Amino acid sequence: MARGTGSGALAGTAAALAAAALLAGCASGTEPAGAEGGTPARPAAERTAPSAPASPSPAAAARGATVGAAGSSCPLPVTFDTAADWEPKRIKPITDPDLRELAEQGPLTLVCEIDAKPAGHLGFLNVWTDDAKGTTPRAALESFVAADDSPASAVYRDVRLGRGGTLAGTEVTYLVTSALLDEQKKARALAVATPRGPLVLELGGMDTDEHESMLPAYELAKATLAVTAG
Repeated sequence: MARGTGSGALAGTAAALAAAALLAGCASGTEPAGAEGGTPARPAAERTAPSAPASPSPAAAARGATVGAAGSSCPLPVTFDTAADWEPKRIKPITDPDLRELAEQGPLTLVCEIDAKPAGHLGFLNVWTDDAKGTTPRAALESFVAADDSPASAVYRDVRLGRGGTLAGTEVTYLVTSALLDEQKKARALAVATPRGPLVLELGGMDTDEHESMLPAYELAKATLAVTAG
């Protein structure tokens, strides 16, 4: 797995790289096999659950800013609402070959991270994109998970996203092994197709407790996600 948190003049790169290692700013935590209604039909690393609507968050997150619009801090081929006090930051392309892999996971590149620290959590919502327009959301997620840290017990499901559930997507919950903590933790991500190619939204937390505490922010983004014209 390769993760990163910034480029350009690399302002704050050292701190960002430390955050990537210490806060697991991109890889998220553990999910038992078959969690959230998934019915394993394949080996543990590649299971599929029946179609299901996006589940509501256990506790609604207070709305903050909207991320993704042209001219915003993170221009994206989608928009979604962030939780209050979460801070979005655009990840500029990294040209240094020794650092570039920190912002890559499989074929996807980290383009935006929404930092939860100002809201009191150790984690991020990370946005990853791929320019391969023919790649399906499911295929993008499979590649993303395969490139993570010792992924296990992956459960995939079709979900309806956005206001009114008008947007189709694929979601995965799985386990990763934290090298920092030497234990498994929960991880989850969703993918949608956009005019520019697949986009993955990933919830990352330092450990499973942080992952769980940040779920309302993830559910808010999921419920407000909209694909733009690009």
